[in-house]
Parts: sequence; C-alpha cells; structure tokens
Amino acid sequence: MPLKTRPFATNAVVRKFSGLMSTNPPLSLQLRKLLFAALLFLIGVLVVYWLIEQNKPWIVPAEYKNLKNPLAPSQSNLNAAKQIYADECAQCHGERGQGDGPEARTHYPLPADLTDPKLLVNVTDGEILYQISEGRRPMPSFKHRLTQDQRWQLVLLVRSFSQPPASVNTPASPAKRPANQ
Repeated sequence: MPLKTRPFATNAVVRKFSGLMSTNPPLSLQLRKLLFAALLFLIGVLVVYWLIEQNKPWIVPAEYKNLKNPLAPSQSNLNAAKQIYADECAQCHGERGQGDGPEARTHYPLPADLTDPKLLVNVTDGEILYQISEGRRPMPSFKHRLTQDQRWQLVLLVRSFSQPPASVNTPASPAKRPANQ
C-alpha cells in the first residue's frame, strides 16, 4: 500500500506567508498605527488641558465673596484652628503655612505659601472659606469633614500666617553715657 503524502505547503500557508513577507503591510497594521497615533494625540491634549485647568485662578461664587467671618480672632479660636491645621493641613502647607510640608513636593500644583502677604491681600474671608470648603486638586474638600465653625477658625489661622509678628513691647534702652562722665 503506497503511503500518501500531504503536500508540505498548502494554499492557506502560502497565502499567510506571502502576506507576512509583503512589502505592503496589511490594513490591520496600518489601522493599529493610526489608532496608536490618535491615542498619543488624545493623551497629549488631556495633559495640556489638565495643566491649564490646574493653573486657573479660583472662581468663587459672589455669595461667598461678601461673607464676613462671624468668629472673633480670639486665642481659643486660634488654638482650636491650630489643632485642626496640624491634623488636616500641615502635611502639605507646612507647620507655619509656608507650603513646605512633608507631602508638599508630591503635589502639583504645590501648596500655597500662606505666609505671603501678597497672596491674601485682595482675598476676602469668604473666599478663603470657599477654598477650604470646596478644595481643588490636589487639596481635598473640607465641607463635609469639618464644621462651618471649624472652617471659619481655619480662616482666622490662615489670616494670622500672613500677618507680621506682633512686636514685643520692650522698654527703650537707656541712652548710653559717654565713658568720661
């Protein structure tokens, strides 16, 4: 009984091999390249949009701009705010509000330097309250984490960071007398 042999190369194998070796790439490869380029373009557009959005100024609703802090800047309010600040804010804004906390460099944009008087000179208490309440990436919202009084206390503390240190009342030194008198 003669042994029937199968031909080594069938038509299907020849077509696949010739398609792989062709100088004209198949449509699926061209389509994949086009999709890859479109994906890169989309990622680029999203990164640019994100950078633009991060650097936009805060847009505070008018009803917040005119709010006045109902709390007096007392020592008890400042002490309460210092505790909240240490728990919630110091890791980014730093112990003294200079934007140099241990986690500050991990965020973009960097946390604000709250000691800069130019930063807060044209900002109302209501605007600061809004920023604390609503947050903006990377800063979280504190609207549901803190009470309204706690947020107002933080407004007092933020204001105190940009104030010049209180001068110590020291008596004037007596006038020096010349040594020969």
